[in-house]
Amino acid sequence: MSTTAEPARPAPVVVPRPGSGLRRRRLAGLAILFALLVLALFASIAFGTKIIPFSHVWSAIVAPTGTEDDVVIRSLRVPRTLLGVLVGIALGLAGALIQGHTRNPLADPGLLGVNAGAAFFVVCGIYVFGVTTLLGYVWFAFAGAMVASTAVFLLGSASGRGSPTPVSLALAGAALSFLLGGLVSAIILTDTNTLDAYRFWNVGSLAGRDAAVFGQVVWFIVVGALIALASAPALNALSLGDDVARSLGQSVRRTRVMGVIAITLLAGGATAACGPIAFVGLVVPHLARSLTGPDHRWLLPASGLMGAVLLLAADVLGRVVARPGELQVGIVLAIVGAPFFIALVRRRKLVSL
Repeated sequence: MSTTAEPARPAPVVVPRPGSGLRRRRLAGLAILFALLVLALFASIAFGTKIIPFSHVWSAIVAPTGTEDDVVIRSLRVPRTLLGVLVGIALGLAGALIQGHTRNPLADPGLLGVNAGAAFFVVCGIYVFGVTTLLGYVWFAFAGAMVASTAVFLLGSASGRGSPTPVSLALAGAALSFLLGGLVSAIILTDTNTLDAYRFWNVGSLAGRDAAVFGQVVWFIVVGALIALASAPALNALSLGDDVARSLGQSVRRTRVMGVIAITLLAGGATAACGPIAFVGLVVPHLARSLTGPDHRWLLPASGLMGAVLLLAADVLGRVVARPGELQVGIVLAIVGAPFFIALVRRRKLVSL
């Protein structure tokens, strides 16, 4: 009795789901950024005027024994590092938000007048009220950031369209920044004591900030970050244009209001704690966009992580190259960041958002 072999069945063809490759790339990018952040955390704690081995860093955090290294790490470097992470996340998120809302690839949080408002109120606090402590600067700076961004939003909404447009926000922010910048210059040029106190805050630094400063701004930044992440789907719709966003059921005015609130809380808290720090909010969203694409559900977390990595790396670099002193992080970012951003512009041509 002869038997015939059954024909072999073809192997099933597995068709990948659309976008699965992009999703894997995004997840891999976030994982790499998180790993870099962990390395930056340890480097920020280990490097400074005195280099501390990584093994001592770990033991000082987990099981301190009261040595000199333990005191330096726990009382000075850990608070500074945590503040650097918080401020870097805030500036990265704020930069991605302002570029998304204005559809302007050259926008940064200062476009809403946050930096100018904070600077003006700090100068007024020094000149009028005699504020001399960093903790006093924090509250004046944050109040100034809130007042300035609110004024920009109201001026941008004064055209009668009901909600501010990207162009009206940019014009109102530029006008208010120039006005407040002129007032700041007028005050500090007529009072040298105010100038001496103001210039140390204005340079942008993590030095001298302790756990009290972190505690004053952390909840503002946390709330701003939550609002930013929650508004990502609406911001995706808004990037298609106001009319398309309305047709998709999104309230353009509500989205803009929530965006301004989030940017103010994030950039205002960061500026109040460390002074104006440029470059992070400008270039980080472009670097993050190369990993995640324009989807704000992925772009915002990537921008936050990358902002923290960049700020900590700049702070470590400033401590290493100028030992036994240090270069302030705002100076390092200006020196290193400007040529890097020019190269980025030439290579990628910064396509419109």
